[in-house]
Amino acid sequence: MPRRLYAPLFLSAVLLLTACSDSSDDPVVEPETPLPPLGDFVLSVVSSAPDQVSNGEARVTIALPDGLAQDAVTVDLDGRDVTALFSPSDSVSGLEGRVDELAEGDNTLTVNSSDDRVDTASIVLTNHPASGPIFSGPQQMPFLCSEDGDLANLELGPVTDEQCSVDTVVSYKYRTVDGAWADYDPDAGAPSDMATTTTIDGNEVDFIVRWERGSLNRFLYSIAVLSPNAGGGDAPDLSAWNKRLIYYFQGGVAIGHYQGDPSQRRALYVDGLAAGYAIAYSTGTKTGTHYNLELGGETAMMVKSRFVAGYGAPDYTVGVGGSGGGIQQYVYAQNHPGLIDAGVPQYSYPDMVTQTIHIGDCELLERWMDLQVMADPMSKWATWENRTWLIGLNASSEVSNDVIDFGLTPWLQPGSSECTAAWRGLSPLALNPHFGTAPGISAEQQAEVEWTHFADLINIYGRAEDGFASTTWDNVGVQYGLQALLDGHIDPDEFIQLNWEIGSWKNEPDMMQEGCPFILDLCFALDQSQPLYPDQIDPWSWRNAQTATEMMPAPRKASDPGAITAAFESGMVNRGETEIPFVDLRHYLEEELDMHNSHQSFAARQRMLNHDGDASNQVIWFIDRNPDGSNFDNTMDAFAVLDEWMANIHANPDATVGENRPDSARDSCFDNTGGLIASGDDVWDGILDDNAPGVCTERFPIYSTSRIVAGAPITGDFFKCELQAISEAIEGGLYGDWVPTAEQREALDQIFPDGVCDYSQPGVRN
Repeated sequence: MPRRLYAPLFLSAVLLLTACSDSSDDPVVEPETPLPPLGDFVLSVVSSAPDQVSNGEARVTIALPDGLAQDAVTVDLDGRDVTALFSPSDSVSGLEGRVDELAEGDNTLTVNSSDDRVDTASIVLTNHPASGPIFSGPQQMPFLCSEDGDLANLELGPVTDEQCSVDTVVSYKYRTVDGAWADYDPDAGAPSDMATTTTIDGNEVDFIVRWERGSLNRFLYSIAVLSPNAGGGDAPDLSAWNKRLIYYFQGGVAIGHYQGDPSQRRALYVDGLAAGYAIAYSTGTKTGTHYNLELGGETAMMVKSRFVAGYGAPDYTVGVGGSGGGIQQYVYAQNHPGLIDAGVPQYSYPDMVTQTIHIGDCELLERWMDLQVMADPMSKWATWENRTWLIGLNASSEVSNDVIDFGLTPWLQPGSSECTAAWRGLSPLALNPHFGTAPGISAEQQAEVEWTHFADLINIYGRAEDGFASTTWDNVGVQYGLQALLDGHIDPDEFIQLNWEIGSWKNEPDMMQEGCPFILDLCFALDQSQPLYPDQIDPWSWRNAQTATEMMPAPRKASDPGAITAAFESGMVNRGETEIPFVDLRHYLEEELDMHNSHQSFAARQRMLNHDGDASNQVIWFIDRNPDGSNFDNTMDAFAVLDEWMANIHANPDATVGENRPDSARDSCFDNTGGLIASGDDVWDGILDDNAPGVCTERFPIYSTSRIVAGAPITGDFFKCELQAISEAIEGGLYGDWVPTAEQREALDQIFPDGVCDYSQPGVRN
């Protein structure tokens, strides 16, 4: 063997012996240095909060550490391998997937890697039943399921259990060239009358819609999305979806106990679908089903969770809807950040519960004025326009009045006020436990149900000592007609008479069922031999009101302890804590005495200003009405403005919503053809400031409420006022030049034994 081969062998032997030596002079071999960790998994539930998962499903993203291959990842759900449910994500650097078949309660999703440099990560998904609840508390009973005709509006089958569940249905519709919906069969050829549409992304596609319906939180929901390449499979075709979601919130007024009557027109919102938006809708977010905005917010979250789980996360969600639909946008934006990212509240109010404050005055004031006319046909209150002095709302001799037309109040001249034309019956609906019924409910069930707004939200307001739901309504210290006194429309004696006789509502145990005209059949069975007013004809709910005697003023009503605090803390009051873009739009309907009075948009703005001094996230648009009802609709223009606004927010996330406001987002007013009258920061001057009236302010006069003309601020959120002594009110100039005589002062002391409202102080919240 050649010598040169011996050396390495020998050297190896020497090294081996050296390594085994215990000599302190021997070299030390360092252990191999491990590779640095790659980082951590980041798990996120994008369909809901992890503890508010529902319907057995959730969409989850898994952000991977840099350098980790996707095929090195496995995902486990309580021992079940669900790796195959995840695929590359468009929203994170990693994976995304919909996990389903979740058990009720806690479910642990665990992510592992074959690479030892990455630690295992997990997240707990707390799943709630599809029938709810999540956080709204014990569910209302009795609860009536939708009738067959109402289910047919969403083309649904019968209910399947006591929770009013229905089987989920997926079908397809197409829009005809004649502007109607027709059934579409993905396996058949394209119909000859199929319309096309061009989305906001500029894509012209067949107008075919995938339509999913079912039940969530005991209500009926709908999800619709443009699907021109519908193949009939389980996975939705999202090729034409513009990655934006419209949640359509519907209005109306109801006290609950019913699953609801859905609107196909809103579920299949044509303009939105044509532009490529997906549309979400539920009877649980229709205030014509109930006005429990805690339950409504929960329902909206469950419907959106279903959309995100099944279809994907939208770039943003925009709300739309009128009246109660507008209220929901303001309240849910405050209470559930992230549910909607922008809103188009139409004909809005800041919230519902603060409307009961001044609307609770309507029947009381109208009764008083009607009785003045009954006693004296030449009374100033016979002129309907004068009633604005007391109610704040508009009144007109030109608008019909169904009670007058029906012959129930023959001493009144033709005319009406917003109180009578729009709000009659809302006070008993909110306050009288015997007033309402739900479709299909029996007389026996009705007797067991407390029919008030506050009982509908019993989980929030709780029960008062009398056993009925606690209420926020209060008129202690309210000086009705104070502004009319200062303006000289009424004299001091009339002011005292009004406040002596106005009264308040009885406590709930003392109330009775309403009569004619609220129960129309009673109007056809009048006994002319007996007193008609208010025993048989009572459009003022007079029998449920506190009244005066010659010696004693009518008592005032105080709110129940804790109710006002509950209203604010639960978020049922819009506190102005809304930080998303709004285009608040309405047609100007004051001449029609419509209940959607125009000052409400500015009440919402002032609440924002009171909260943090900034209302730059709200734009107010008014459009003049057409008398024939064919009003111009600029909702899609509002969506276009919000789309630009949201693009700015995404591009500049560190800027405020107001700083991201585009030039197109300006206060504006329009004529009845949609033509711009004026636009800019000063067009509504004179409403919330002392500036000269702006162009839009002059074109569209703003009215107020009974509490505002009694001295309260425009915000309308004073349930209960701080009181001041009458002597302080006189010394402070509250009554202008009037200095009460001794006799007048004695009457004021009797009416207001604890003092009168001091609206310079914050409202009482206890």
